[in-house]
Amino acid sequence: MAYTINKTDGSIVATITDGTINNTTSLTLFGKSYSGFGELLNENLVKLLENQASTSAPSAPLAGELWFDANTSQLKVYDGSAFKLSGGAKTSSTAPTSPATGDFWMDTDDNQVYVYQGSAWQLVGPVYTSGQTLSGWKIETLASSGGNKVVSSMYAGNSRVCILSSATFTPTVSQTGFASIKAGLTLNSTLGAVFEGTNTSATYVDTSGTTNSSSSLIAGGNFLRADAADTTTGALTVDTDSGIIVGDAQELTISVSTGDVTFANTSSDKDMIFTVNDDGSTAPIMTLDASEEEVILRGKVTIHGNLNVSGSYDTASTTTSTYTDTFIQVNTDGGDVDGGLIVNTPDTNDARVFWEAAGNRWLIGYGNNYSEIISQANSTTNGATGQGLVLKTDSSGIFTVAGVEMSAVGSAISTSDTSDVSVPTIGQVATYGNLWGGSAKTVATTDPTGGSNGDFWFKYTA
Repeated sequence: MAYTINKTDGSIVATITDGTINNTTSLTLFGKSYSGFGELLNENLVKLLENQASTSAPSAPLAGELWFDANTSQLKVYDGSAFKLSGGAKTSSTAPTSPATGDFWMDTDDNQVYVYQGSAWQLVGPVYTSGQTLSGWKIETLASSGGNKVVSSMYAGNSRVCILSSATFTPTVSQTGFASIKAGLTLNSTLGAVFEGTNTSATYVDTSGTTNSSSSLIAGGNFLRADAADTTTGALTVDTDSGIIVGDAQELTISVSTGDVTFANTSSDKDMIFTVNDDGSTAPIMTLDASEEEVILRGKVTIHGNLNVSGSYDTASTTTSTYTDTFIQVNTDGGDVDGGLIVNTPDTNDARVFWEAAGNRWLIGYGNNYSEIISQANSTTNGATGQGLVLKTDSSGIFTVAGVEMSAVGSAISTSDTSDVSVPTIGQVATYGNLWGGSAKTVATTDPTGGSNGDFWFKYTA
């Protein structure tokens, strides 16, 4: 009676008559009463044990059949059309040929695993080669006093560059470059790591610290604030001719143009005021008055060098102006012009003391009526010889003239005043004589004849 051999799904593999064998599969099938069945049975069992280990694939495989490829030392399974790896990845320094979708390949040069996605090998991991060493993100668990924290560490060339954490904590096990870890991204302090590139949005700068990590890593507290008053210990340079703008309405500008510096108050008719601390009190020392277009100086002004005034010189002071200079020089350009002192008066005239260039002399006067100022050279001590000159006394106080003429008689001479030093006129002397009798008196050696009460005479002896 023949044997009918079925597969697991019930389909018939072969029908074997008594005393015969069948080789339509990788194993030898034998019929009833086959004389050499024991040897064949044992060989079939060995083939199953070794998964038909061979350098060539079974010639008549069934779907699901295993084969150990002795060439690559890999266990493969027949999928109905070809043998494929039953698990793991193929290890070689070059990519396998004729791969099937889903096959894995272990690159022994770089220690990286690839999967075949139907048209090309796709890297599974790790993302770095063995020569590059650990690079990229690595999930780690760090111990802390508040419990273990799961973090993502970013490595480059086997160096941990930063740690990404969802919480702020201090590791209880020392982590080189990470004394504490902040929520967010913490950079390794030993590497001098920085964020480089363009950032379209930043949140906050921590200004609590002022200790710089290095010359290029500056603490947040060392940056000047734009939202509050702040101080800098270094020089502040504005490297643009546009300069500095101050004020909530940008009233003050300091700018540069072709090397010239301009201080400007841009508000209409508003002053620029310079103040000083005068013994604890604020005092305006100089004002640039915009509406009057004038400079107002308060206090003493010291000028080292020449003061050149192209316009008129005016002062509103009601006190006397004083100068410590020995001379005040005018007309310094040397022109042959009049020059001197003018005193304004309430009327249209003025009083002047000036040097007349045409006459080479000093004049003084008022209202265009000026006369010469007489100098020492224009005087004489002898009126008889220096006619037309101004008289002066000699060294003894003697005043000498050729004659003196009075235009008035003068009042009577007092009979009791002996201190009056005024020179009497002839009229005064005559009047004095009239007080004693009226007529002129004579001096003789004889007594006069006649006379009136009060007359007096001088009588002398020859």
